[in-house]
Amino acid sequence: MGIKGLTGLIAEYAPKAITEHDIKTLFSRKVAIDASMSIYQFLIAVRQKDGEMLTNDAGETTSHLMGFFYRTIRIVENGIKPVYVFDGKPPEMKAGVLSKRFEKREEAKEEGEEAKEIGTAEDMDKFSRRTVKVTREHNEECRRLLKLMGIPVVVAPSEAEAQCAELARGGKVYAAGSEDMDTLTFSAPILLRHLTFSEARKAPISEINLQRALEGLEMDMSLFTDLCILLGCDYLEPIKGVGPKSALKLVRDHGGLAGVVEHLRGKAAEKAEAGEDGKKKKGGIHIPEEWPWEEAKKIFVKPDVTPADEVELEWKNPDIDGLVQFLVTEKGFNEERVRKGADKLQKFLNSKQQGRLDGFFTAKPKASPKKGDTKGKDKGKAVTKGTKRKAEDKTEAGSSKKGKTKK
Repeated sequence: MGIKGLTGLIAEYAPKAITEHDIKTLFSRKVAIDASMSIYQFLIAVRQKDGEMLTNDAGETTSHLMGFFYRTIRIVENGIKPVYVFDGKPPEMKAGVLSKRFEKREEAKEEGEEAKEIGTAEDMDKFSRRTVKVTREHNEECRRLLKLMGIPVVVAPSEAEAQCAELARGGKVYAAGSEDMDTLTFSAPILLRHLTFSEARKAPISEINLQRALEGLEMDMSLFTDLCILLGCDYLEPIKGVGPKSALKLVRDHGGLAGVVEHLRGKAAEKAEAGEDGKKKKGGIHIPEEWPWEEAKKIFVKPDVTPADEVELEWKNPDIDGLVQFLVTEKGFNEERVRKGADKLQKFLNSKQQGRLDGFFTAKPKASPKKGDTKGKDKGKAVTKGTKRKAEDKTEAGSSKKGKTKK
């Protein structure tokens, strides 16, 4: 889920913290990518023309393998060395969130069945995407594929975002790559978003610098963590009635969550004494009776991770025969494309990379448009236009017929 409203707050109060640029500007960088988030993303995005996930002749889903194979090749072609980090055991505090997600998936399944009878194609597509669930088999297949590709894989003790942040803090990689903003709450110095998006989406890479964000928001890391928890995270129910700007004001005014909770509970007690029974009025603020924010903060401040200095990252030559056996023989991919992809991996993973000249490419800060200024929305983007789409990327969504995985 990430942190609700955090991107907007950083864009408004710390615009210098966000830069947008082309993937080419990241050449020679090592990046720890949240694999678990990527699997979910690929299962949703890599689909056939009819909106269904890609499958092979045996009816097995292959969208996640398609996404990892071709998007990783694109990343490597641009001189980036990725390492994929997979989720381990989720924290106990996350159990409630996971339970609610399961309930929502079950509701979406029921609504999806109804949509098949009376709904539109858009309705069916919406509900089918809401039922997506990443399974143990998806994770195991992706880890097997990446190892055959010569890409290092790390299985985190707990949250993948936390382990990505640890690798970046420890200097093993330049940045953490994820769509979840809570990667910043785990103290990732640099967060890269949109790294595994399809080239067809033409979305620039969004780079967020944590230190600049803290400076713009005028707070230290402890206060920033409190803000993120108040905005809404994976471990606690959000406080109803608190939006992004009100959360920022509350944290600043009361010096952190301890003060915020004391203040809000005090107001509730005053209302109760005044005969309002402590009931929440429309538009008011209500803190759940059980809201253990201190435990949530401990997860962010001291997450369960493998120390960076204990993690060895090694990029190897791809196992071409192994890739053909897995993707072609077992999963029905196109052999010629798999071999071409493997050749690219071998070429770019082992080529001697030129040293970085950071001044050569310019990553412009994302502009924060003034109120009422709609013309300024796209300012600050340094996006290379006219980039030719790779043939492999064209095959991702819509080129495979149902029942076949011709990749």
